[in-house]
Amino acid sequence: MQHIKKFILIIILLNSGLLYGQEILSLNEILLEIERNNPALRSFENRIKSQDAKVEGAGAWMAPMVGAGTFMTPYPGQKVMEAGDKGAFMISAEQDIPNPAKTKAKAGYLAAQSSITRSEQGVLANQLRAKAKELYYDLLIAHKLIAYQKENLAIMQTMRKLGEIRYQYNQGALNQVFKAEGRFYEADNMIVMTQSSVRSYKIALNSLMNRPASTDFAIDTLYKVEFNPLPQLDTAYLASKRSDILQMERSITAMSLNINQVKQDFKPDFRLRFDHMSSYSSMMPRQFTVMGMLSIPIAPWSSKMYKSEIKSMNFEQEAMRQQKQAMLNEMLGMTKMLENETHTMHHHLENYENKILPALSKNMKVSMLSYQENKADLNTVIDAWETVNMAQVNYLDQLKKFYKMIVDYEKNIER
Repeated sequence: MQHIKKFILIIILLNSGLLYGQEILSLNEILLEIERNNPALRSFENRIKSQDAKVEGAGAWMAPMVGAGTFMTPYPGQKVMEAGDKGAFMISAEQDIPNPAKTKAKAGYLAAQSSITRSEQGVLANQLRAKAKELYYDLLIAHKLIAYQKENLAIMQTMRKLGEIRYQYNQGALNQVFKAEGRFYEADNMIVMTQSSVRSYKIALNSLMNRPASTDFAIDTLYKVEFNPLPQLDTAYLASKRSDILQMERSITAMSLNINQVKQDFKPDFRLRFDHMSSYSSMMPRQFTVMGMLSIPIAPWSSKMYKSEIKSMNFEQEAMRQQKQAMLNEMLGMTKMLENETHTMHHHLENYENKILPALSKNMKVSMLSYQENKADLNTVIDAWETVNMAQVNYLDQLKKFYKMIVDYEKNIER
């Protein structure tokens, strides 16, 4: 009986989540989950399959045409002089035969479309990775902020209690106690607001991972965000890594294949036709006609269309090459600027971490000690406390910008 009770207790504890910790997701795990399950990314796979399926039909022929009717049959009421003038019943079949060079060129052009879509998928994946990193880093900032806020809340709670005790012994003013109480509840409100932001960030990440919005998880709060710039960054690197540049390069290649496809229009197409005729007169023999036809696309009145289309596409292709080079130059300049600004922000944050925040924290501790020794009033402690709060918030704001710079940099180099 006791074993049964223990078993039931274990089941209850498992269902309530008391025997296992909250799911902890690292940044890499979240990125892999997005790559596997994000609906927008997965939709590209079907689009790619759809485009590849079209290649299989590139070499298909047009459906044959068949017909039946009369041949050289006089209208009713007409006088027939000879038996052969009665006409004939005719069956006809016709088949267009495309030029093999045209079908091959069409297949090559269609095959290039899926590679463009694959690059488009890479562009979206890069955007989603950057969004996920930004949300994950926002969670890191929020956890740091909550830690600061809880520490400051505890300090102000202590100061409020000390103020109440000292007021009872006529060693402090009542307005200072109320001021400390107001600051205490303000700090408590800030914690509630930050916790709400944490829930919002998790909802957004769950949406990217295609999980229920209410699914709770924890992050690796020990994760250290580092800025690792590329030692040698140039347009050649960007051209090989950036999905949008690869998409444009593949579009240029597809344009070449399309030009080649249009050039094949100068080659002739073929057609076979067979007609079978059975005369309405028993005196006349059955007859047939077999014809092979050949198109003449080099005729001046038809070739002009192909030539103008090829000329237009050549200009378009050259414009795409120039646009690609302009994009590479702009991306390189922006990324280099971002790299410089990130280095500057890193130095700025080091000053906060090693000089500004420690100095202000010491100032607050000295003010608290002076207050305990009755050498300062509560207002002095509250002012020092507010200064530390403001500095911490400023530091975390700058840290958030620093993380955003890293995300943008890695998005630019598609890391």
